[in-house]
Amino acid sequence: MYEQTNFSSLSRVLLTAGSFVLVVAGMRIASPILVPFLLACFIAIICAPALYWMQEKNVPQFISILFIVFVILVFGSLLGVVLGTSLNNFLNSLPEYEVLIMERMAYIVNLIEGFDLKISSDLLTQYLNPENIMQMAANIFTRLSNALTNIFMILLTVVFLLLEFSGIRDKMYRAFKVPEDSVAYMDTFVGSVNRYLSIKTLLSLTTGVLIYIFLKFVGVDYPLLWGCLAFLFNFVPNIGSIMAAIPPVILAFIQLGTAPTLVTIAGYLVVNTAIGNLIEPKLLGKRLGLSTLVVFLSLVFWGWVLGPVGMLLSVPLTMVVKIVLENSEDTKWIAILLGP
Repeated sequence: MYEQTNFSSLSRVLLTAGSFVLVVAGMRIASPILVPFLLACFIAIICAPALYWMQEKNVPQFISILFIVFVILVFGSLLGVVLGTSLNNFLNSLPEYEVLIMERMAYIVNLIEGFDLKISSDLLTQYLNPENIMQMAANIFTRLSNALTNIFMILLTVVFLLLEFSGIRDKMYRAFKVPEDSVAYMDTFVGSVNRYLSIKTLLSLTTGVLIYIFLKFVGVDYPLLWGCLAFLFNFVPNIGSIMAAIPPVILAFIQLGTAPTLVTIAGYLVVNTAIGNLIEPKLLGKRLGLSTLVVFLSLVFWGWVLGPVGMLLSVPLTMVVKIVLENSEDTKWIAILLGP
């Protein structure tokens, strides 16, 4: 009997692990479809409070959804045009920056040799090639632009999701014998996810705007591009702000020199410290936090499954999983382990 129990437990573990592998493999294969769908889900969740508010004001459902889609379309179109122009100009300017990169690398070599240290410029260029980092940032924007090219399908999915949101309570009351518990669970889950995504989006947008204004003042090229990068990577706590700062800091050093680079670093530290360490914890609280290790692992995992866009969605996706686990007594211990 003891051996049979152990075998049954082992079988369940293997079955769970095998199912997880199959699901992850399927998600990776379906990433071209899954990424736009996830973007649509996050957009719909963020827009849900506006829909509920208009419904409380007795605005017809069709007009409410039409207005939300119109705002999304206008905002997305303006951002796409401006960001696309900046990205194309940046990609076209990369060859020009190569010459400046080599000059700055020679400056670094001379500076190091001034301390009686011998270093090969070719070796330094090989391991610390700023061009690769700049190209990586450009690739992230390119992949994100490719994901947003099917904007019609994303908007259509947002419309259907908002339609479902508006009538989900009535369906649950008809579907379950004791609907109060299910509705309460749904309200808790949707409220937590919406609160996190709404506050995080607002703070990320504030970060992007401040970075844009600051870089515009310093004189770094393409401040709008780096402001958008700061907005996107602010969804990744702890390490996201560092990743977003690397390309513009390198560009400041290549373009302007040492002193403006130090000013750029100081500006990023001030903005990210004020928003990430002071404002965000007060608004979100510690309950919705993730440990640094979980953030890093989620970045690697979702980036591998969904590509560069998955890296940007990694923490929101992990937060959704954590909130689901928190709302069940059987899995609450896993959510605690994922926390800080």
